[in-house]
Amino acid sequence: MPLCGAERTVLSEEIFERIREEAKKHYKHQHHDFSHAERVCKLALRIARELGEPVDLDALKAAALLHDVARAYEDEGLVEDHAKEGARIAREILRKVGFPEEKIEKVAYCIEVHRFREGVVPAALEAVILQDADRLDMLGAVGIARVFARAGWSNTPLHDPGIPPKPHYDGRSATAVNHFYEKLLRVKDTIRTEPARRIAEERHRFMEHFLERFLREWEGEL
Repeated sequence: MPLCGAERTVLSEEIFERIREEAKKHYKHQHHDFSHAERVCKLALRIARELGEPVDLDALKAAALLHDVARAYEDEGLVEDHAKEGARIAREILRKVGFPEEKIEKVAYCIEVHRFREGVVPAALEAVILQDADRLDMLGAVGIARVFARAGWSNTPLHDPGIPPKPHYDGRSATAVNHFYEKLLRVKDTIRTEPARRIAEERHRFMEHFLERFLREWEGEL
């Protein structure tokens, strides 16, 4: 399918395969494994295609594949900010695989500003698209699966009617269900590009239906 106003990738697929090989060494946990990066990459390229504006697809694709290379280290308490550490690791990987030097800082910038909690409005369109693509992977059926995968990894309860959701997300939810109300049901309103908003609307509705069904089953109504 033509990419409309988006620039075509000019780098060989061989370079991206080398990026994948290096990136996979850093993605460890199921809720943020390399399949997450691949899905974000596909979504980012789709958004760029549908947006139809000039985009550096090489930088966007590399940033999507590498954006969470340091997430496991933050989850394990080894680094404070996976976005900043991820940008550092990405620079090393990109230089190792022969990625064009003039594009490396654009990739690093996209990674530095991608995380949800910072509330940063990126200056580069590639970074905006990466943010949207990353947030879309929090939603819908895949988003639901990731919530429960993380709950299992962190030994977080599925649900507790006696623990109401907090009014603001502070980086940790007491139950898996609370995570939807504290964070994921608010993601739709943070999406910035029109193509991503259309996807987010449908995925958001799916999550609402899931939660309604889950809570009714929890109470034995279904």
